[in-house]
This record gives sequence, structure tokens and C-alpha cells, in this order.
Amino acid sequence: MVRKKSSTPNRGFRVADQIQRDLTELIARELKDPRVGMVTIQAVEVTPDYAHAKVFFSLLVGDPVQTGEGLNQAAGFLRAGLFKRLHIHTVPTLHFVFDQTTERAADMNALIAKAVASRAVED
Repeated sequence: MVRKKSSTPNRGFRVADQIQRDLTELIARELKDPRVGMVTIQAVEVTPDYAHAKVFFSLLVGDPVQTGEGLNQAAGFLRAGLFKRLHIHTVPTLHFVFDQTTERAADMNALIAKAVASRAVED
């Protein structure tokens, strides 16, 4: 069976990028939850039907569990703000997930530096 091609290629990626930009602004300017501090939205993944969006965030300072709870409780408020800004039929339900990529990268860099230092001592 032949699949019908979308009339606008990469629309999902463009919608995800716009959601990321708008959420960053909404969280910084309009969200007043004390549990949510300096949050950086790393990426947004939108399902093909635009029903759900997985929002990956990282923190400069703070507890990721409390921040995640605060963001997930404010998801309805943020979705309403997105509804006012986005001009699409379905605004996705937001699911916030803590992104551990930066922590893993720092751990890997520390391991590499340790291995390089131990090799320099051996030589």
C-alpha cells in the first residue's frame, strides 16, 4: 500500500521548533511557580497527530524532580498559552521530561580526562 506524502514536508519538526521557542518564553515570563527555576528547553518531540509533545528540559540550578512536577502541573496553563500563540488545529498535551544529556556528557568528559591523565603518568 502506498502512503500519501504530506503536503508540507517536515511540518512536525517546524511545529516542534515553534513549540520550543514559545514554551521558553512562556516559562520565563508568565510561569510563577517557585519550583520552576532557570529551565532550558532542550528539545520537543511531537507525535505525528500532534496530540502529545514530549518536552525535554535541563536545569542550571535546582532539583529536577521538583521542577518536573512543577512543569507537569503547569502543563495545562502552558498549553493554553500555546493555543493563543500557535495557529494549528490541535495543540498537543505537554509531557515534561528531565534531559540528562548534559550530565552524561560531563561524566564522559571526566572519564576521558582521567584516562588521558593515567596514560600520561604511565608514559
